[in-house]
Amino acid sequence: MEEEIKIKHLSFAPDNPPLSVIVAAKLAGITLPADTSADTSPTLHLSNGLKLHGTHVILRYIGRVANLSNFYGHDAFESSQVDEWLEYAPILSSGSEFENACTYMDKYMEKRTFFVGYSLSIADIAIWSGLAGTGQRWESLRKSNKYLNLVRWFNSVSAEYSDALNEVTATYVGKRGLGKPVASKPKEQQSVNGDISEKGKAGSKPSHEVDLPDAEIGKVRLRFAPEPSGYLHIGHSKAALLNQYFAQRYQGQVIVRFDDTNPSKESNEFVENLLKDIETLGIKYETVTYTSDYFPQLMEMAEKLIHEGKAYVDDTPREQMQKERMDGIESKCRSNNVEENLKLWNEMVAGSERGLQCCVRGKLDMQDLNKSLRDPVYYRCNPVPHHRIGSKYKLYPTYDFACPFVDSIEGITHALRSSEYHDRNDQYYRIQMDMGLRKVYIYEFSRLNMVYTLLSKRKLLWFVQNGKVDGWDDPRFPTVQGIVRRGLKIEALIQFILEQGASKNLNLMEWDKLWSINKRIIDPVCPRHTAIIEERRVLLTLTNGPDHPFCRIIPRHKKYEGAGEKATTYTKRIWIDHADAECISADEEITLMDWGNAIVKEIIKDQDGNITQLVGVLHLEGSVKTTKLKLTWLPETKELVNLTLMEFDYLITKKKLEEGEDFLDVLNPCTKKEVAALGDSNMSNLKRGDILQLERKGYFRCDVPFIRASKPLVLFAIPDGRQQSVLK
Repeated sequence: MEEEIKIKHLSFAPDNPPLSVIVAAKLAGITLPADTSADTSPTLHLSNGLKLHGTHVILRYIGRVANLSNFYGHDAFESSQVDEWLEYAPILSSGSEFENACTYMDKYMEKRTFFVGYSLSIADIAIWSGLAGTGQRWESLRKSNKYLNLVRWFNSVSAEYSDALNEVTATYVGKRGLGKPVASKPKEQQSVNGDISEKGKAGSKPSHEVDLPDAEIGKVRLRFAPEPSGYLHIGHSKAALLNQYFAQRYQGQVIVRFDDTNPSKESNEFVENLLKDIETLGIKYETVTYTSDYFPQLMEMAEKLIHEGKAYVDDTPREQMQKERMDGIESKCRSNNVEENLKLWNEMVAGSERGLQCCVRGKLDMQDLNKSLRDPVYYRCNPVPHHRIGSKYKLYPTYDFACPFVDSIEGITHALRSSEYHDRNDQYYRIQMDMGLRKVYIYEFSRLNMVYTLLSKRKLLWFVQNGKVDGWDDPRFPTVQGIVRRGLKIEALIQFILEQGASKNLNLMEWDKLWSINKRIIDPVCPRHTAIIEERRVLLTLTNGPDHPFCRIIPRHKKYEGAGEKATTYTKRIWIDHADAECISADEEITLMDWGNAIVKEIIKDQDGNITQLVGVLHLEGSVKTTKLKLTWLPETKELVNLTLMEFDYLITKKKLEEGEDFLDVLNPCTKKEVAALGDSNMSNLKRGDILQLERKGYFRCDVPFIRASKPLVLFAIPDGRQQSVLK
């Protein structure tokens, strides 16, 4: 805020508080004493005697002076968009247009996180305040699941800034909308600032709202550079999405580059699936390049450094070399002259027996405390054919050598990489300097670690090669294809990762949080179906039930028309789960979901005391409010669909592996559970990838759809963040 002009106070009529102004000031950390004695439109009184009148005029002023990034848009275009939404916001107080406005905004927010740009602005505050200000009217719509995108955005803002927003709404919003302040402070100088949460401090930003060093709008160029030695997993997703986020924020570019310098591990299968996964994540990239595109230039650079005495060829055995690096002992080859080095270099290029014994090392500093600077390896021989270029080369650059070269050559301005590489940053900069290339800034973020999860591609490959999983897309795997196959929506993954942001703090994340976000996305829209566990299922005969089966068409989701309809058959004999049957007492009234009440008159058991049959009567006039048990059921017909319900567990039994601990010692012996069940006939129309809820059993994704009656339809259980088995 400008030092010479300060805010004195805000005056407004007690029955018309400018909620958006109060919220904006609170989030910006601006102290805003309130005078509610005036019967005027909102007026901001400044220390120089000037005044600003009107809610949106004051809101724009706060947007400009607040120390919050992009609060009024980060450029002229976004500021104009903000103004558009400020002009639109008053429609929310127009009773007849309220729901039309909600419909319009719901569609607008379908693929957006904020109303303008990629961070919170006063446009969001104006709309949020307009909705919150209607009180019970918005609350009832919010619970109806009618405006899913708008509610998702509203809930997200409410959660992110909960402390500040809850305090404002508790003070200024009544059940019928905006009203007089209810706080007990003196009316003339009641503070509308007070304490704010950490997330709402002045100058604070969402966790991913951080700045790249020396970044210029329109000039930022980033790269996402996976090695094609496996499929994309949740850890890589964080890097990919952060690259896209910063490229969009700075109106720059992001490219995809395959770091294909190790032919022993890489394949075209991995390249193809990485591109598939990148598309699944919605990454918008400018082009695809390969480090192997630059092999000729990289070889020229290695030879140049040898000529300049900045690199040498070393034939020290690998284990001895590693020990010497740890101990700071210079190699016997370090003092070889240029001619000797070039001679051995040519042997490496030819892939001769002598060349295979050698590697190229940078001549940096063997005494440096940072051991990555102790003459790192630049080139190694490898006779294995390359997946793109065959047997043309017998030697390949290391990542440490190729990455700083290609980053600079391709015009990358900022290299985002996880903090596990921190000790190698100095090496990266030193190699670029020795090469005489333009410096590329490294920006670090914390590696995403998940509990009970292995993210090492080497370890994941072990599971694939040893048949412990069905492939890289196995639903027990942390790969993008694996978790999507298990039922995760990409929107949930993106929201989860952007909430972590570009923080450098190391964190071990719970899967429960991710699956809880996923549940919030799928629950309002996924259709409902019914399944009965096949084993020991119990037949309930309703003596006064329909003599002839009849069918009704009912919604597949009671609150979401878009889920469509389903046909439900009503018969005299119905199946219920054995577990439910065991909870029923003789003469107990129960509710049969989507039908009505029934009274169980007789419980028939076998000689071992197991329930085999139930007999009862329909009591449709009974109240569902009075029954303890609300049960799912299926009609006894030949149209039921055979199901296999599958539930998965973690591949390892330990939350986090300690340094040096072998993952083979903590393998989970049982990671998959299969249960046979029967499903309603409508499930024969499910397609692969469809997500549904089985009433009272949880959420599932269809992995194998209905083909024929003898082949079960396969459903994968989707965790809901509560860590409990759905297949009891």
